[in-house]
Amino acid sequence: MYTVISLLIFFLIAVFGTLLYFKSKKDRLADLQQGICPSCGSESKTFKDQNTGTTFKVDVIKAKVLRSGGCSGVTEIEYKCSECGLKEVHNSASGGCGL
Repeated sequence: MYTVISLLIFFLIAVFGTLLYFKSKKDRLADLQQGICPSCGSESKTFKDQNTGTTFKVDVIKAKVLRSGGCSGVTEIEYKCSECGLKEVHNSASGGCGL
C-alpha cells in the first residue's frame, strides 16, 4: 500500500516538474521576443537627439536564424544578450511561405 502511494506521489512530482520546466521555457522565450534578457533583466535603450529630435533605439537582444525549415518546417533562432552574454536557442514554427 505504501509503495503504491509513494509511486503516485513521485509520478505527480515528475508531471508537475515537467510542466513547470515547459512553462519557464515559454516565459523565457516571451521575454526574449520582447527584447528583455531573462538573466540580467536589461531592456532596449532609447536615446533622443536634442538637435534633430530623432529617437534612436539600441536593442540588447540580438536574434539570429540558425536553421530555417523552409515553408513548413521549424526555424531555430539563437537569441544573444549583448550585456551579459547569454545565449539561448529556441525553435519557432514558421508561418509558411505566404504564397
